[in-house]
Amino acid sequence: MGIKFGREYRDIIDDFTIALQEIERCHEFLDMSAEDWDELNEGERKECIKTLADDLFYGLGTEAQMSVSDCTVTHDPKRHVIRIDRGEALTRVIHLV
Repeated sequence: MGIKFGREYRDIIDDFTIALQEIERCHEFLDMSAEDWDELNEGERKECIKTLADDLFYGLGTEAQMSVSDCTVTHDPKRHVIRIDRGEALTRVIHLV
């Protein structure tokens, strides 16, 4: 099915990457230990999170909801957004159009 979007894909992924950087232990989704994550420099971490954003974007095309650490990442096709929620609190919204 896929996610429909009207913005530049690169801009969506950039926004998604910034949002994911705020999630504690996001490296666990990439099957990385805390020790391995700590050994990466800032640029390497950003590239890993950008890959995570890309993977989640395509994953949300088939699954409406995915978990990253203690957050839920949801594609809302009616509002054309990706939401990142921590518990009952809205953490971030990434606009697709």
